Amino acid sequence: MTKAKTVSLTILAVGLTALIAFAAAQALRSVQVKEGHVRSGPSFLSAIIAKLPYGDQVQLLYEQDGWAKVSVAGKVPEGWMHCSALSEKQIVLKSGVRDVTQSASGDEVALAGKGFNADVEKEFKAKRKDVNYAYIDQMEKVIVPQPWIQEFVKLGALVPEGGAK
Repeated sequence: MTKAKTVSLTILAVGLTALIAFAAAQALRSVQVKEGHVRSGPSFLSAIIAKLPYGDQVQLLYEQDGWAKVSVAGKVPEGWMHCSALSEKQIVLKSGVRDVTQSASGDEVALAGKGFNADVEKEFKAKRKDVNYAYIDQMEKVIVPQPWIQEFVKLGALVPEGGAK
């Protein structure tokens, strides 16, 4: 092999390695809600197979209709999370001097618990000025246990969107 071909192949290999590393980094997402539910299928009616706390990172495998197929190495099996529960921004809960520019503010943490970020909430309120947000805050406190939801689905013979169980 000539020296020119060797140099060309080396440059190509380095470029591909950098591209793969960049793509892998782009596929990381942070859980931006208080408790992210990993489900067995791309539906809110699918069984919850794991719960991830705010700030945990997941590997995005692919997206489909507002749902993300995710993997969390060593923690949980592959599953589905709604895209609204994930953020491209890395969330740092304990910030040191070098991480302070990436850390989440108190307002971001509070909004994340509601499934919002500042931009989403601002846009939502601008479009819906007639909504009484006190009622929304009350509704967010209602917790329906997962077994009740599964029983409701079973008794109603409901099939989650996409046929996922």
